[in-house]
This record gives sequence, C-alpha cells and structure tokens, in this order.
Amino acid sequence: MIIGIPKEIKQDEFRISLPPDKVHLLKENGHKVLVEAGAGLGAGIQDEVYSRAGAIIVNDRLEIFGEANMIIKVKEPQEEELDLFQKGQILFTYLHLAAERKITSSLLKKEVTSIAYETVQLQDGSLPLLFPMSEIAGRLAPQIAAQLLMKKSKGPGKLIGGIPGVRPCNIVILGGGTVGSNAALIATGLGAKVTVLDIDIRRLRYLSYHSAYLETHMATPFNILTNVEKADVVIGAVLIAGDTAPKVVTKKMVDQMQADSIIIDVAIDQGGCVETIKPTSHSDPTYRIGDVIHYAVPNIPGTVPYTASISLSNSTYLYALKLANLGFVQAVKNDSSLAKGVNTVDGQVTHTAVAQALGIQHVPLEELT
Repeated sequence: MIIGIPKEIKQDEFRISLPPDKVHLLKENGHKVLVEAGAGLGAGIQDEVYSRAGAIIVNDRLEIFGEANMIIKVKEPQEEELDLFQKGQILFTYLHLAAERKITSSLLKKEVTSIAYETVQLQDGSLPLLFPMSEIAGRLAPQIAAQLLMKKSKGPGKLIGGIPGVRPCNIVILGGGTVGSNAALIATGLGAKVTVLDIDIRRLRYLSYHSAYLETHMATPFNILTNVEKADVVIGAVLIAGDTAPKVVTKKMVDQMQADSIIIDVAIDQGGCVETIKPTSHSDPTYRIGDVIHYAVPNIPGTVPYTASISLSNSTYLYALKLANLGFVQAVKNDSSLAKGVNTVDGQVTHTAVAQALGIQHVPLEELT
C-alpha cells in the first residue's frame, strides 16, 4: 500500500502523524511511505531522518494526495485539503465529525473512507487512540491554568497552589475520565484545591481511592453550579464518544462565576461543554465573556509536538499497519475496535453518533463491506 503523511496545516499545529520509527515498520512490511518535505520539523524531526527510515520525501503535497491509498494525519482536514482527496481513499486521523458538518459533507461527496482516531473503541468501552492525547491535554490543562492565573496573562494574579497563609486556587474539573483524571493529578501536584464532578459514581470512587487530595461530587446541575460559581479555574473534560459534548455549564452559570475566573474547555474538539465557548488558537488562546476568561484551543497537545507525536503513534501505528497489510475491508472485519472507528464509507455515514449529531442517515458498516 502507498501511505501518505502530509504536513499538518491547521493553525499552530506542529505534530506529525507517524515518526520515523513507525515509518520504518511500514517500510519493512513492504509498504511505500510518502512524507511531505518539512512535515516533521515542528516536532524537531528532520527530513533526513525520515529518509534513513525508508520514506520518500515529497515536495508537492498534491503528489501525496494523488498517489496515496491511505492518508494518515493528526488533525481533521482543513478547507484547502478537502478537494485533494481521491474517491475511495482511506483517511486515518482525528476527525470529530459530529461538530464538523462541512468536512463530513465533503468526505461523503468524495466517497472517502474515513476512520477517526477518537471513535476506535475497545470492547471495554475505552478509546485507545484518544487516550494518549487526552492524557497530554489533561496534564497540560493545569499548567495552562497556572499561566493564565498570572497577571502577565491578564489573569487575577494568583499562584495556583497558594503559599502558607494564602489559600490555593480552587480547580473544578468536569468529567473524571482520561482528561479529568490527568488534570487532577497535575493540579493536586501543584497544590491546588481540586474538585472532580462526574455522572459515574464508580469513576468518582476510583479517583477518590487513588487520591486523598480530591473532593468528588456527582455532576448534577445543582452541584455543577455550586462548584463553578466559587471556582478559580473550571476545566471542561466531558466526552461522549463520537458525539457532541453536552453543554453542562450554561451561560447563566458562567454569569455567576467570580471575576477573572478561568474556563479551560478541553472538550472543544467535540463542540465544547460550556455554552459560551468557541474555539481559539495557541496564538490567540483566550477571550472574555463578561469577567470570565475562556480558553478553548482544540489542539492543546500540539504545543508539545515531540512528545505528542510519539505518544500518538505508539497507539495508532498498529491499526495503520493492519490497514496497510490487510486492506480496509479485511482489517475492519478482523478487528471490531477498528470497525467502530469508521465514520464514512462510499458516501455514507456509518457511525451512529455522528449521524445523529448531524441529522444524516446512518448506514451500518456491515452493509457496505
């Protein structure tokens, strides 16, 4: 199979989908790998290293999209990339189509076979390809909060962990999954007062058993309001696999938050879990609604591209190798987890949550393979 790795062109995105060691594995299995010139530079990886791993360095991205049977990316296609896809081409990347009607329509029109990292799902319900980036985003969120709390960032001028005689900041985390638990880990390590809310009592028990420094509450509307209104920082970490995130923090709740408090909505890739949220960027990361600072960068792990690229590929490459070795049809028949990752095939939406979110007819994958 011919596999294409284009340079990411989303604003402030420096990750690359496969580092050289994974390219070498594909090459050793008999596959041809095309890497766009300079694609790895943002993550500190030179073209020469890819060449030594067996990749063919291509200067023209049109050649990559024109020749490759499978395109492997990090982020969803940008507008200028949508017309480059070929009929029947496999796209393997983060997609978040439930919040991306235009991209979905284009993939359907082009009859692209799209497989979303975030909807590949194991039998226990876990999301193995979302986990590594959720892990990083969760660990970065309190570090971002620590910066936004500083006066130089136009914050309230507070030290996240306080000092003797001065209280620590109150960090409220909505969602106790991968993002939330990793955010709690770092926030407690920084000395903050941390509260986690979730709808799953079993998850709250797990978090409580593993940390004596957490306060936990069921995520009822009343409890969310009670905690949000006294928070210095709210971290949104709510996820429904493949679907848009529910708006658990309403505008009315935001209006009741204290002045110069901060919202970091890590769920922005899925539309965000805060009613007043909209996507921002690393170069322009915040805005204010009233006196509340909002941060909603969709590609938070992109700020640590070396770590993120390697971590992501450690989970994705086995699926990529399976697709390359077996072809799409046989690969999804052999691997039910990979099959759950399929979002579009032959101009049809095959993922139930995506179809429901966009109001598009759902066609089961089994009918198309």
